[in-house]
Amino acid sequence: MNETIVIILLCAMATYLTRAGGHLIMLQFGKVHHRVEAALSAVPVAILTALVAPSAFSGGLPGVVAMLVTGLICLRGSLLIAVAAGVATLLALRAMGM
Repeated sequence: MNETIVIILLCAMATYLTRAGGHLIMLQFGKVHHRVEAALSAVPVAILTALVAPSAFSGGLPGVVAMLVTGLICLRGSLLIAVAAGVATLLALRAMGM
């Protein structure tokens, strides 16, 4: 088997086990406090911001504008649509030579 496929499968398995393990641990606590639930629901956005922000600010004006578009759409729409709009914005601004 190609080593790239093996690495992808191992990463998928590690991701699944991490997520499933988190759910199993949370089941042991019963009802979760509403503040803990709010903090856990903010984690995906925080991780996305931590991954995107450094490259967006080092990418100049197109990166900053794309990040703002993504953030604004995230406030009202789904994360997938927001990311797609941000990528489209970045590509359009770079194509215009900004």
